[in-house]
Amino acid sequence: MDWTGTILIVLLFILAIMFLLKKERSWKPSCPNLPPGPRTIPILGNLHMMDLKRPYKTMIELSKKYGPVFCLRLGFQEMVVLTGYETVKEALVNQADAFAERASVPVFRDVSKGFGIIFSHGENWKVMRRFTLSTLRNYGMGKRTIEDKIIEECNVLTKAIKANAGNPFDVQRVITAAVSNIIVSILLGKRYDYEDPTFLRLLEIITENIHLSGTPNILLYNIFPMLGFLLGARKKVTNNRKEFHDFLQTTFIEYVKNLDENDPRNFIDSFLIQQREENKKMANGYFHNENLKAVSSNLFAAGTETTGSTLRWAILLMMKYPEIQSKVQEEIAKEIGVRQPRIEDRSKMPYTDAVIHEIQRFADIIPTNLPHATTKDITFKGFFIPKGMQIVPLLSSVLHDESQWEKPYQFYPEHFLDSEGKFVKRDAFMPFSAGRRICAGETLAKMELFLFFTSLLQKFTFQPPPGISKNDLNLMPALGFTTPPISYKTCATPCS
Repeated sequence: MDWTGTILIVLLFILAIMFLLKKERSWKPSCPNLPPGPRTIPILGNLHMMDLKRPYKTMIELSKKYGPVFCLRLGFQEMVVLTGYETVKEALVNQADAFAERASVPVFRDVSKGFGIIFSHGENWKVMRRFTLSTLRNYGMGKRTIEDKIIEECNVLTKAIKANAGNPFDVQRVITAAVSNIIVSILLGKRYDYEDPTFLRLLEIITENIHLSGTPNILLYNIFPMLGFLLGARKKVTNNRKEFHDFLQTTFIEYVKNLDENDPRNFIDSFLIQQREENKKMANGYFHNENLKAVSSNLFAAGTETTGSTLRWAILLMMKYPEIQSKVQEEIAKEIGVRQPRIEDRSKMPYTDAVIHEIQRFADIIPTNLPHATTKDITFKGFFIPKGMQIVPLLSSVLHDESQWEKPYQFYPEHFLDSEGKFVKRDAFMPFSAGRRICAGETLAKMELFLFFTSLLQKFTFQPPPGISKNDLNLMPALGFTTPPISYKTCATPCS
């Protein structure tokens, strides 16, 4: 056996540990007036006390001891964790500018290279966000044109589900593909068949990278990036990124061949037209291909994963609580009947609207939120937080805040209903985050959730497979950066 590779890895690991020990001796807190937090130990900081699979659970527990604003140190990475509705709102909404930066996290830095929207910084982020919001609206976000596309996709999805003839099947593939086709129609001006191998591979890449980004392996890489060569998950994430970007690059080349500046067909066309305009005015602008690939990746992933996972939670919860499913179906039958649901129906369907909101709250899809950073030195809640500090505005603590929700850890649609059964907006409902970095696709996601959910429950009753009772259904979320449900099978019985 050739031991050369093994010996080299061991030597590199020893050198890395020596480097960390040296760094530990020279490390000092960035500011003596930071918020309180648990005692640290050499090299690890507070890593030893974290639930590496679900770090947000540890953070919620720590907040009970140290308060709604506290410090953590993971390795040499300091961060301030914000918990509870009032605290997160004060930071992201009332002091939005001070908390508007995105923290630099190694795995996200590897994926984005500082480009795009979600993980970019400074002026690049501002320019890309403005362009994206404007262009999404131009292609129908929040308007009848995109509603019609969603309705078309609802019809394709219901046919795909009906083809299972009431037999048990896993909803993940068809739900994810249906939702993804909406953002694909905006980006590429087309839709994919649910069996298309290219489409399935793209969806696999997205799902895998989002899952890996929340695993202990990647958490360790983010804390000790110099050890990345030992961690296979990091290599897998970067390889997936390259494969996805190669697909996009090929797509761009094809689109440039037939680009008509007077008749843009999709988001990519609009970007390429803006690129040509910018090139006439300046040499080094923002509308270059690296930003185009990053923005397209951001939209593809965000427009697929969160809404798709929420709808999978919706079907699971309807199986778990058949009495709630029945009440939704009764309201659909009363207000819509057999015609196609439209977004305008939502205002007269308070119970269905409440159930959808409660699904989002209960699912808690992005529990830790995406990490923020401060744009300047700031005094917050009596504590000094320096510029550039990583901030974790814990969305899970907002969606489960006991001061805001009557039954925070139960599925309870009445959270969004008053005593007369009318829908009630709740300020602590923040599944899309808040402030400057709020999800750019919030309007689109809300439209998709209502139309897909009502269309599905209008046509099907979802039940557990034979031999499985509703009490056997597992509501523990899967591991990952987002929290989709664990894979399950359902039987979709057509409504009479």
